[in-house]
Amino acid sequence: MLVEPIKSRPVYKGITVDPRARRHIFVLEGEGANALLEQKDKLTPAILAETDILYVARGSVGRGYEEALAALDAGSDWTAPTVETLLFRLKVVLGSADMGTRLYIAGTEGFIGQAMQIALDAGMDYSAIPTEHRGSLARRVQCVHCKGITENVTTSPFTCTHCGLSLFVRDHYSRRIGAFQGVIIDAEEPGNVPEPEELYL
Repeated sequence: MLVEPIKSRPVYKGITVDPRARRHIFVLEGEGANALLEQKDKLTPAILAETDILYVARGSVGRGYEEALAALDAGSDWTAPTVETLLFRLKVVLGSADMGTRLYIAGTEGFIGQAMQIALDAGMDYSAIPTEHRGSLARRVQCVHCKGITENVTTSPFTCTHCGLSLFVRDHYSRRIGAFQGVIIDAEEPGNVPEPEELYL
């Protein structure tokens, strides 16, 4: 019997603009826009001139974040139609990044994990990337049995969208895939599945 559950959830320390960086890339999802907007007083014209903003409004359509980000008048400001499109653009932007570039990521946990994967693939140091959780606590979960990933999981247990197993959401987080791990909950007593609890709203 486990005395304590495995907890490997990342710690999101928040975003603070680094005035020493030569270039700033902000990757923002939904309410993650506030992580940048709340720092207007630190955004000098020189910093903004060297700033790229990649934004996707998922979960925050109609809240005015897109307009508020555009009003900052950054060097580059782009709103993606989907998370997938934004992540593809991030790969391209990081491909041309030079030394002295600082990447910042803010949004939901699943979004941060996916953007972080791209940054790591580009050779960036995990500990040097400021992150800030904003918005829903919904989790991105990988089924350890079929390896399928389900987005926006808010309950435990939940049904895997790929193989149909009832999964318990563990606190074990895989940085490599940017997801929590889901394990079958009724392996010893098939069919004995407790009622789902809303845990990650």
